[in-house]
Amino acid sequence: MTSKAEMFGAALAKAVKATTGITSAKLGAAMYRTNIKDVPKVEGLKRDDGWIDMQVQFLVDKKSAGADHVVGWTVLKPGASHERHLHRNCDEFFIVLKGKGHIISEKGLEPSVEGDVVYSPRGCWHGFNNTSTEDVVLVWGWMGAGSIDASGYETPAEGHS
Repeated sequence: MTSKAEMFGAALAKAVKATTGITSAKLGAAMYRTNIKDVPKVEGLKRDDGWIDMQVQFLVDKKSAGADHVVGWTVLKPGASHERHLHRNCDEFFIVLKGKGHIISEKGLEPSVEGDVVYSPRGCWHGFNNTSTEDVVLVWGWMGAGSIDASGYETPAEGHS
């Protein structure tokens, strides 16, 4: 019997392969390793672009590891939000490691709790609000882009409410 973790890993690997065409790592490529305590928080994320009181870290990206993907860590304090946005050039996933709030989807706001795994293919509007009184911690990734610029990040033409 296959565990949920194994099924998720297989699905994630399949998505990476489908998105990038990469089927295996380059032979002889060096492993990259860091520790979350050593990674600075991303500076300059603008409220006007939907980054509301978020603490964001790019753990693995083009700049740090030469990767064509990003693995990130985000802490949303109570009331913080990553407003509705999309990525034209990459898929995104996130896993709610701690806390609860609301996923912003094409259907509107949907409750989200610890353990939720969310996948948003490129071009799909999405976001997350912390509507609770405790921190929300997300681990997330962009598959197919190693930076914000490469991701094709967009906010709604009408702005955020």
